Formats: sequence, structure tokens, C-alpha cells
Amino acid sequence: MNKSLTALALAGSLASALAAVSVPSAAAAADKEKCYGVAMKGQNDCAAGAGTTCAGTSKVDYQANAWKYVPAGTCETMMTPKGGHGSLKQGPAPM
Repeated sequence: MNKSLTALALAGSLASALAAVSVPSAAAAADKEKCYGVAMKGQNDCAAGAGTTCAGTSKVDYQANAWKYVPAGTCETMMTPKGGHGSLKQGPAPM
């Protein structure tokens, strides 16, 4: 019986730990914003328009219609090597 209680306690602890890890807190989500034009090729977060069906589908570095989550308030101050800034608004799809 002692083995059963130990196994049950371990299973409950594991389930609690997994639930805490898999659900992001509302505060963490509130600290992020979508920033267009700063993701590297194949490293965008998710659906952003034509040519980007979901995460990892951007075709070129700094694609204007592909976004990446960044800390809130930092997007428009980010500089790309091309001299551009991040944008809170979606840009055009690459040609």
C-alpha cells in the first residue's frame, strides 16, 4: 500500500509540474508584442499573411509580413542590419 501512495503522490506532482510549464502566464503574454520585420528566415512566430502560414515559414531574413514576439515596447527601436526598424504593423509580402 505504501508503494501505491508514493506512486500516486509522484504522479500528482509530475502532473502539476507539467501543467505549470505548459500554460504561459497571462503576465508573460502581456509583456510581449508582435514585431514585424525582425525575424530571421524560418524563425518567425506564426501566421502573418501571404507566404507565412505559421511558425518558421518566413522565406527571407527580416520579412516585412512575418512577426516575432519581442518584449513589449522594444519593437520599433530594434534595428536590422539593413538599417530598418521593427514595426507593429504588417508590411508587404516579399516579391
